[in-house]
Amino acid sequence: MAKARVDWVDYGKGICITLVVMMHSTLNYGHMVGAEGWMHEVVDFARPFRMPDFFLIAGLFLSRSINGPLVDYIDRKVIHFAYFYILWLAIQTLAFEADMLLSDPAGVGLIFLKQLVFPASSLWFIHQLLFFYVVTRIVRRVPVLLVFAAAAIAHMAFYAGWIAPGWSVTERFANWYVFFFAGYAFAPLIFRMADAMRENGLALLASLAVWAVMNYALVQAGAADMPGISLVLGFAGAFAIIAVAVMLARFDIGQFMRYAGKHSIVIYLTFFLPMKAAQKGLAMTGLIPDVGWASLAVLVFAVTTPLAFHAVIRKTPLSFLYERPAMFRINGSQKPRPAKESIGTAKA
Repeated sequence: MAKARVDWVDYGKGICITLVVMMHSTLNYGHMVGAEGWMHEVVDFARPFRMPDFFLIAGLFLSRSINGPLVDYIDRKVIHFAYFYILWLAIQTLAFEADMLLSDPAGVGLIFLKQLVFPASSLWFIHQLLFFYVVTRIVRRVPVLLVFAAAAIAHMAFYAGWIAPGWSVTERFANWYVFFFAGYAFAPLIFRMADAMRENGLALLASLAVWAVMNYALVQAGAADMPGISLVLGFAGAFAIIAVAVMLARFDIGQFMRYAGKHSIVIYLTFFLPMKAAQKGLAMTGLIPDVGWASLAVLVFAVTTPLAFHAVIRKTPLSFLYERPAMFRINGSQKPRPAKESIGTAKA
């Protein structure tokens, strides 16, 4: 049973990271060429559950470390994510602001410093996780249902427009923390549900069909962002992705998706660079005229290139790009897990 649990979590993470890259690949390319394609419909369909599932899975194994020594927790959940955020923010800033680097290096530095506080790049997920881990450690003694209810109310308040626009971190906290906390607090229940799903394939397929129709209908009706409905769709979609992941694991198919899930942080940290290159190349050449198929090509390139790059450099001095060196650990803390295991993955 332990092996099955790790299997479906990896599949789930693979689906999540693919949906995230799909959104950036499709919307950015559509904006670049001034048109939309069939992939935009897929992105719209996934919008209610794309990030809820990612955050829910990220919280699944937190109970294993949340009550451990504070120094280890800070090392693994704060410094660990800060290291990768700062490192890759610097890489992205240098890559995307290269034209300014010689003419206005101070301006480039200001862009970098601003995003340490106001994350605007694709790396915001890692930045946000750091805050989720800190807050969850602080409230770990508070009754679970009380925290969950407060997080659910904050989510609904966000969609009701009751939270004034301000710091993106607090806005995202209100929006997504309920799913992260649910993954942490209700992990035993989620694993039992996954086990039940594994043994009831036909009923699961029927449930997925009903969910897909309802999700599509509510998205098309413009109701997916309504308070309450967004919360229900977020959890329903998250469990739908878990169900798909369980079935993939049960029949041992889609190994690439599982591999992508095991290395999801590699994709997340790196995809923006090959994605931008592919988008510019296709937009300039018109090699794939159809916007939908061009977006799909960008997605495939943006997902596979980081994995290939990681496979080449993981045993070289460049491994620091995905595995935190000892010099960036707190003395006395246990050796951290590789970066690829840091977002919701653990050995069961």
